[in-house]
Amino acid sequence: MLYSLGVIASALAGLTVVLGGIVEGYGYGLSLGTKWPYTRDIHHVAMKGDPEALHRISATIVGLISLAFLIMSPSFITVVGFIAVIFTALLGMATLYVLAGKLPSVFQGLHDIAAYTVFVTYLLIFLQGLGYNINIIAFLEQAIIPPHFLYFVIFMGGVVTGLRRMSRPIGQVRKPQGRLQWAWAIHGVLAVIFILAVLYLHYWLTLGFTALEITAGLWVYRSINKNPEKPGASIGFHQLFSLLTVVAIILNSLAIVP
Repeated sequence: MLYSLGVIASALAGLTVVLGGIVEGYGYGLSLGTKWPYTRDIHHVAMKGDPEALHRISATIVGLISLAFLIMSPSFITVVGFIAVIFTALLGMATLYVLAGKLPSVFQGLHDIAAYTVFVTYLLIFLQGLGYNINIIAFLEQAIIPPHFLYFVIFMGGVVTGLRRMSRPIGQVRKPQGRLQWAWAIHGVLAVIFILAVLYLHYWLTLGFTALEITAGLWVYRSINKNPEKPGASIGFHQLFSLLTVVAIILNSLAIVP
């Protein structure tokens, strides 16, 4: 059944996000330069374990699955998914120039929103195939407007990454100074608002994963300040728990789990 392909697309989209975290964590951001999406020998580079090459390959596979969905099952939600993939790809090219200092960090934040939208859309397609009543517009609205501001949290996390250019420490943020520290502080404030919103909504599974995500976020903060160019596994785990938090929101909002 076609809908079962949705969970594969969503899983690959999530893997792509986590690989992006590994790229940042181990200093591979510009390992393939600013040319996107390919180098001639990208498969050889991937076989050597370059996570940036794997990131680009997995993103391409998601794009092909998205195109297959659009052709075989044209609908509003598959159009949304395909558009999200296109924006993720275009903004993915832009993020390379953000890292190179040629574009502002806002493009990194927008890229992260697009990437998470791809992940969410194909998970919702899968759940729709299982018989759940899915409204993609309602979910996207809830991710933007109060109470939980999910996309603003994701956006500011991307802005922090863009301002760091995968090489700068955040520093000790007691009284924010400079754009990077202010971006990190705003990201933190939005995370607190998100926690309060989750409590208000009684999304207990989401709360549990949010606690893990914030713990990972503090780990990221310490790791970046310790080794800004190669903060290690913390960023990949932070992305993983962010994805699981999004999954939990969906499961809670659809009352699949309490």
